[in-house]
Amino acid sequence: MTPEDVLPETLLERVRGRASAYDRDNAFFHEDLGELAAAGYLKLFVPESDGGLGLGLAAAAQCQRRLATAAPATALAVNMHLVWTGVAQVLAARGDHSLDFVLQEAAAGEVFAFGNSEAGNDSVLFDSRTVATPRPDGGYSFTGTKIFTSLSPAWTRLGIFGKDPQARDGEGELVHGFIRRDTPGYRILDDWDTLGMRASQSNTTVLEGAEVPADRIFRKLPVGPNADPLIFAIFACFETLLAAVYTGIGERALYLGVEATKRRTSFKNGGRSYAQDPDIRWKVAEAAMAMDGLYPQLAAVGRDVDDLVDHGPQWFPRLVGLKVSATETARRVVDLAIRVSGGSSYFRGAELERLYRDVLAGMFHPSDDESAHNTVANAWLGPLDA
Repeated sequence: MTPEDVLPETLLERVRGRASAYDRDNAFFHEDLGELAAAGYLKLFVPESDGGLGLGLAAAAQCQRRLATAAPATALAVNMHLVWTGVAQVLAARGDHSLDFVLQEAAAGEVFAFGNSEAGNDSVLFDSRTVATPRPDGGYSFTGTKIFTSLSPAWTRLGIFGKDPQARDGEGELVHGFIRRDTPGYRILDDWDTLGMRASQSNTTVLEGAEVPADRIFRKLPVGPNADPLIFAIFACFETLLAAVYTGIGERALYLGVEATKRRTSFKNGGRSYAQDPDIRWKVAEAAMAMDGLYPQLAAVGRDVDDLVDHGPQWFPRLVGLKVSATETARRVVDLAIRVSGGSSYFRGAELERLYRDVLAGMFHPSDDESAHNTVANAWLGPLDA
């Protein structure tokens, strides 16, 4: 099944046609989500036997790349649902069925979201500022603040984690679980008014003793880096699908730049097309060559995850390297596309103007530039001396 089969051109054009208004109005993509759900898009990772499409990470990434060419904010938010279903699929392929219920509930129409990010927590998955308090029944209550919670208006299941500071003889334990939409003890703030990716509506979620029952606590891990398969699965799906979205942004920007170059004419040169201008041609070629290097990198990483390739300690450098490569390449390509498209791209409502704002979000997603370079340096050079 190809991305074109999953996202036919007619559906893609309807999604593209709504993107500008969502951005202008700072509105959630309700219509997009409804159409995507009806098309089975939220079931990319769900096995065919359960009514899904049964795709792996490589194929799902290409679908997300295609969706992002039409509506980056829609694709970015849908990513969060696909991360959880992708994690469940990656774990199951490795014999870990602890999240099979995620695939089963996604098959039934539930929408998953990612509630892990915290302001000031640069340890990401290896520590938490949210407090997880054990309850007598084996469940936990969670108190803390989660930021960038995409799909805020629509999720029905939210994955969260926090730290039980008293566990493991006082060293602390990281507890992972899911809350439902009807779980008491949380608030969603109406605070998403950003430069770009506006339709994602990634509002702040305040946990005020939200309770997760024992059967929805799916992992308890030590504080700090560890080799649990969950950590690999989250990084693999999050970084690869994120890279797919930004690859799609770069792809669309290149297309728009090429079309503008062909359309624009030079008064000084007798009305000749800017496609004949050597300086403009150089910029278009630079953008195209940058994208040509990104496509195979995205495909290779996704394929290796699907094929259970063992890269050992080089896995995390490959994953964060892909994310940084995609976000930085897309930013450069959008910039070049604007340069060759002229001043019309500077006006509000121009698609390139929106892509320029959307692509900037890439620098804020984990792993950020500094963390990624540290990961890669440690893999090749070893850690810094104490």
